[in-house]
Amino acid sequence: MTTSNPPVNLKPKSGATDRRAPSAAGRSPAAELLHRLETKSATIGVIGLGYVGLPVARAIFDAGYSILGYDVDQAKIQKLNRGENYLPHLGDELNHMIASRDRFKATGDPKSLRDADAIILCVPTPLGPHNEPDLSYVVDSTRLAASVLHKGQLVVLESTTYPGTTRHDMKPILEATGFKCGEDFFLAYSPEREDPGRKNMATAAIPKLVGGVDDVSTDLAMALYSRCINQVHRVSSAEVAEMSKLLENIYRAVNIALVNELKVLLNDMGIDVWEVISAASTKPFGFQAFYPGPGLGGHCIPIDPFYLTWKAREIGHHTRFIELAGEINRHMPQYVVNRVASALNEQKKSLRGSKILIIGIAYKPNVDDTRETPAAEIIELLHKQGADVSYHDPHCPIFPRMRAHHIELKSQQLSERALKDCDCVLVVTDHDAVEWGAIAKHSKLIVDSRNAIERFVGPGKASGTLVKA
Repeated sequence: MTTSNPPVNLKPKSGATDRRAPSAAGRSPAAELLHRLETKSATIGVIGLGYVGLPVARAIFDAGYSILGYDVDQAKIQKLNRGENYLPHLGDELNHMIASRDRFKATGDPKSLRDADAIILCVPTPLGPHNEPDLSYVVDSTRLAASVLHKGQLVVLESTTYPGTTRHDMKPILEATGFKCGEDFFLAYSPEREDPGRKNMATAAIPKLVGGVDDVSTDLAMALYSRCINQVHRVSSAEVAEMSKLLENIYRAVNIALVNELKVLLNDMGIDVWEVISAASTKPFGFQAFYPGPGLGGHCIPIDPFYLTWKAREIGHHTRFIELAGEINRHMPQYVVNRVASALNEQKKSLRGSKILIIGIAYKPNVDDTRETPAAEIIELLHKQGADVSYHDPHCPIFPRMRAHHIELKSQQLSERALKDCDCVLVVTDHDAVEWGAIAKHSKLIVDSRNAIERFVGPGKASGTLVKA
């Protein structure tokens, strides 16, 4: 495991007393925590056992630490304590951890976190109704951590947020206990970089950024993560780490917006955007391929840029470039629906009353994750225009209840009859497990927003009409 930048000296202060055991007398809270991290006798608490929290817990568990996982969802807690993994995309990767009875425990009791030497917050950071940051989960979980805070404890936030959250929103809540940050307890930020569904890179292999609100906090967070993650990079502050995470996602959002805008333009010019991207990708330097789609999904790219635009407005700046990218990406579901309507018109059919079969509702291929999926808005737009909508997704048998969408549908079997009965098959998510050959063979009209038919079946293989959207 590699780290960058050496830690500062954490030698015990003269006269300091230990909070735990007589054998540690003479160590400062920082030195005692460092000792426990170095000897792996520390217990690590993880608040939020979802798409981020569980993989993080697994990486820390695999490094030899005891894990205390906390979540408000009792169904998750019960499944984990029965040894059941409720995130299918992780496969068998969690089995050894959740089967452990001596070093892993899932709980809904916040008081249990009193036993944790470090607490890692992996909670949602969604947007409010006006695209403003919603830090309620961060604030609530910080208050929870404050309720069990003790001397020598490290608190780390992993949730994506705007610069200053760790220092200006979390630190005052924790210091309201009477403990002083950097002396009694320690506070850092280390952004999650999970990519659900990616098979070739486990959490421990994804380089980690660590920035504390002070040098000692950074040292201690580095001491923890450098024993669990292959590469850990130290940055000068929590704000640098917070902004680095936003930059990663804004970079992707802006480039996806660029190819989405080109898709609309090139379609009207009679040029295949997918072929253009493939051609440009032959250049071995100076170009990175991004691909268009029906809209942005997931917890990061559709949401994170707005955290920075909101913070920028707070200090009198207007991030026009980022906001323009957001506007383009948000328009893509409507563009896809318009393409469906146009394609049906070419076949002398109206969108109203037409049977539309959606292929894939997850926000990305090969996962069951529907967070911020563009499929939700597409389905609602089709419903508003009178279409009869159904969907097929091998990873999502039931359309889950979402923050802003309430769609009551179940995945339909992909049969020859179902495909022939549909007026249009609309490809939203390109899962590997979908029977693309059957879709190409039996569908009268396919509107493909992912170029899936040509990739999985081949050019010119669709029996009916193929329209790229």
